[in-house]
Amino acid sequence: MAKRTAIVVGATGFTGQHLVKQLCESEEYVAVTIIARRNITYTHAKLDVKIREFDTLEERDLEIADDLFCCLGTTMKKAKTRENFEKVDLEYPLRIASLAKKRGIPNFHVISAAGSSSKSPFFYSRTKGRMEQELIDLKLPHLSIFRPSLLTGGRTEFRLGERLAEGIFQLINPILVGPFKGLRAIEGKQLAFAMYHFAVHNHKNNVQLYKAIDILGAKPWEVEEEIPVAREELFDWSKRKDIFVEENKPKD
Repeated sequence: MAKRTAIVVGATGFTGQHLVKQLCESEEYVAVTIIARRNITYTHAKLDVKIREFDTLEERDLEIADDLFCCLGTTMKKAKTRENFEKVDLEYPLRIASLAKKRGIPNFHVISAAGSSSKSPFFYSRTKGRMEQELIDLKLPHLSIFRPSLLTGGRTEFRLGERLAEGIFQLINPILVGPFKGLRAIEGKQLAFAMYHFAVHNHKNNVQLYKAIDILGAKPWEVEEEIPVAREELFDWSKRKDIFVEENKPKD
């Protein structure tokens, strides 16, 4: 498998931090560049950090890469106004995707949300839905949209509503099975792994939508372990057929 390079935007956020670490520690990626408005504490030999303002980001600020991961996102509490929220969750992803297309970056991966729809009566879901549709309209070479449900996993900032929801989901997650599995809460670390996993292994369609059940289903590759031979059988040649090579018998 050819080695890959990646750019991560939104690396200081909840999922972005996990993703940067996942990419740097993977064997598939040889270089990871993050574009952020402030530095991060995580360091790695593969990692390069570029401090940039997203309002003035230009094509030359993007390295040539195989994948660009967009993990940008905010809340109304942080944004304070709908205009500021749209800037982070709609305008910035579209601007970055457009620059990536001009730069020739073939794969764009972005975090959206479950229930996103440009026709939703809810502002949050409607904004995410508009982002998805406008990204699709850009006709990127390959677009992966990730729609997680509630994200959990120990944010540094305290969000009362999300903490209460996490407590509820901890109780009901085990009983959400079958067709209801897609309603389970998802850890930020699992979302980051899914983004990495599908970036490496899935390029079937120009636009690929990953719902919560797909994100939960992404698992590390299992390596088949060699079964050890018991000591008492080690020198019992009748049970050690694996060490003998059968000679070719002459044909009649």
